[in-house]
Amino acid sequence: MPPAAPSRRTVLRSLAAAGLLVAGATACSPDEAEPDPAQPPRPGGPTAARNTAGIRFGAEWENHARTFMAWPASENVWGSQLDGVRQDIAGLARAVAGYEPVVLLAREAQADAAQRACGNDVEVIPVPVDDLWARDTVCVFVEQDGKVKGVDLNFSGWGHKQEHTADAGVARAVLAKYGLDRIATPLVAEGGSFETDGQGTLMVTESSVVNDNRNPGRSRDQIEQELRTVLGVTKVLWLEGVRGKDITDAHVDCLTRFAAPGVVLLDQSFPGSPTDVWSRSAEQAKRVLKDATDARGKQLQIVEIPQPDPDRITGRGDAFVSSYLNFYVANKAVFLPRFGDQRADDRAQQIMRDHFPGRDIVPLTIDTIASGGGGIHCSTHDQPAGPAAG
Repeated sequence: MPPAAPSRRTVLRSLAAAGLLVAGATACSPDEAEPDPAQPPRPGGPTAARNTAGIRFGAEWENHARTFMAWPASENVWGSQLDGVRQDIAGLARAVAGYEPVVLLAREAQADAAQRACGNDVEVIPVPVDDLWARDTVCVFVEQDGKVKGVDLNFSGWGHKQEHTADAGVARAVLAKYGLDRIATPLVAEGGSFETDGQGTLMVTESSVVNDNRNPGRSRDQIEQELRTVLGVTKVLWLEGVRGKDITDAHVDCLTRFAAPGVVLLDQSFPGSPTDVWSRSAEQAKRVLKDATDARGKQLQIVEIPQPDPDRITGRGDAFVSSYLNFYVANKAVFLPRFGDQRADDRAQQIMRDHFPGRDIVPLTIDTIASGGGGIHCSTHDQPAGPAAG
């Protein structure tokens, strides 16, 4: 049985203890032709690949048509925290709706209640969902031939660690609703796996993608080749990540984010904290990034953002995510978590002001979302503005 909250750390432990983890991946439907994953990369490997299909994966700070979110659906998942996490989601939706359109996906039977909670500035549409993690369930949007299209990454409950039958259909439902073309891929991944500068550079943790629970039998080179094809990126910066310690296998969006082309923000443990797998992951990422260049050959500038003092935060739980890196860039605003350590909160907000000038910096308390192992970025998904944005 899962714990009361869909903890991205504790759920994995309890499922493993019960012997319920299943290896494997969900492929695209058989009626669609897909590249053969068994074929090796073309001569020269991924470094020889170039974006010849005219696909571009834009940066989050570019203009949005709308933000997608999802309504937490089940007491079986959240238990006594269901009301609290719904309050967090409603507050976040109302805040983002002050800057751009917000579309909230909700089960039909829950749509009216979600609308009342979020207010009339949020559009609630009936779509079957299991949980709130729109970053991972909604397709990754790209631009091609002057149109916005969606890459369906075959969401599988983070490698079949949880049952997400309804969420597996969210990407197709969103594309159908807005009349956008679907780009199929044999890869299994989630939107939180990927971070881009909009100029051809992609950051990704190897642990969350090159993993038999999602992409069995596929090498890193083969996966990189497919990412170049469907996302239009020309350089992939691979970070080691952490395997098997949280439900996502360490998505990049709690570790490092672009603030601008050539500028990366990097999560750091609270000073003086004991060394653990997460702090070692951040140090490994720092070593990679300090010697890396982006797709245009520019050396990366690294800006570290320390986590808050764990003794001063207002949230609790073994899976509580206290990384400021799980922020969301909307039109004219940046939304980032506020954890209750005033000094650390103020420092993170100032770093955001420095790197996102001209945008309002909006701190929000999201303790229940964070106790479930996620954050603001995990709960939102941007659709870029464009001729086909609708």
